[in-house]
Amino acid sequence: MEITEIKAKITEYQQTGKRIFTTSSFQSHSLVLLHIIREIIPKIPIFFINTGYLFPETVRFKDEIADLFDLMVLDIKPATPKYLQKDRNGKLLYTSDPDHCCSINKIQPLETVLAGYDVWINGIRADQNAIRSTMKAEQVAPHSTIRFHPMLDWDGKKILNYLKKYNIPRHPLEERGYISIGCEPCTRKINLEMQVREARWFGLNKIECGLQTDLITKE
Repeated sequence: MEITEIKAKITEYQQTGKRIFTTSSFQSHSLVLLHIIREIIPKIPIFFINTGYLFPETVRFKDEIADLFDLMVLDIKPATPKYLQKDRNGKLLYTSDPDHCCSINKIQPLETVLAGYDVWINGIRADQNAIRSTMKAEQVAPHSTIRFHPMLDWDGKKILNYLKKYNIPRHPLEERGYISIGCEPCTRKINLEMQVREARWFGLNKIECGLQTDLITKE
């Protein structure tokens, strides 16, 4: 979608009384959507899923961008404390059952948020992996919340051009080789032989945390 179309759709949601929120990981590519949305809804609730395993640089960068853009960022955290996030052998779940770890730390906290809103503006892109390439601009999430994916047909070049045009800061870990940045234990630097999302859960049969697979109503 073009920027004018994105703004028009968000305005339409507003005019029909929809309760709207967005989420952000505060990676560099995520900032484009925030920059666009804030022109229409300056104080839209932006939920930041703080799993407790994020890079310290990500948390600091989130605070810096919130100040720079004057955003209303709301941290959400898992209900299960870290010391209980272990398997029967005492290993932390991200080492033995990463799907369960993601469910506790990301899916469950956000599903609670969904119950209070009508529209979730989500910045996924079709070029990020095979699962996302099959998604549509509007889909239904739990609690009948609409998932709106305005960036679905954007690509890396278009994102980069926007960041440069508006002189938007970049996530500090990018210059150290981290491109797809999630929780610290499950993120590695990218190399020339890897696709971007392969830097997450490297070596595991896993490419999604579940936000884009579990929090969506199957057709």
